[in-house]
Amino acid sequence: MKKQILIFLFDGYSDWEISFIAPELRKRSDYEVLYFSTDGKPVVSMGGLNVLPSKSLGEVSVDTADLLILPGGYAWEKGELREVDDLIEGMTKQGKAVAAICGATTRLAQLELLDSVKHTSNVLFYLKQMATNYKGDENYVEAEAVADQNIITAGGIYPIEFAKAILTQLDPSEEGVINKWFQLFKHGIWME
Repeated sequence: MKKQILIFLFDGYSDWEISFIAPELRKRSDYEVLYFSTDGKPVVSMGGLNVLPSKSLGEVSVDTADLLILPGGYAWEKGELREVDDLIEGMTKQGKAVAAICGATTRLAQLELLDSVKHTSNVLFYLKQMATNYKGDENYVEAEAVADQNIITAGGIYPIEFAKAILTQLDPSEEGVINKWFQLFKHGIWME
């Protein structure tokens, strides 16, 4: 059975933050990648890409999903996108993976999902400023990307590290292949 990967899109999402993970997931035959927006209507990325998601929020389900990917964007900082909260919380309650980068990490902090797991974001003071109820200081890690339990987080300038953390979470047995991929895309080095 294919693993279902949900990627949330919204007006102003940071398109580069999912630019490395999206094609890697799509080329694997054991993953089904579904792009969704709150209403299923087209969205425009921060870079101006017009994208037609394949589903609406109402058409995706925690029960069938294995991973939820949340790209960043200013909408998170403005307190928008609350409609996706039930899906985020449902995924974590069922022990399913949630991956957030840049501004999306602030929503996980606001939902108190980072208080007891190792995590990162753009910088600690940013996370504390955007989530006043955040209590996870002691679990904050100064790193490009962090995966702990079923939560994956990354700073906004680390889309390659974010992709690597997601791929490793999905299939730890492929770590060698994933490391080769990372070396190629991060450093331009192909390892035999």
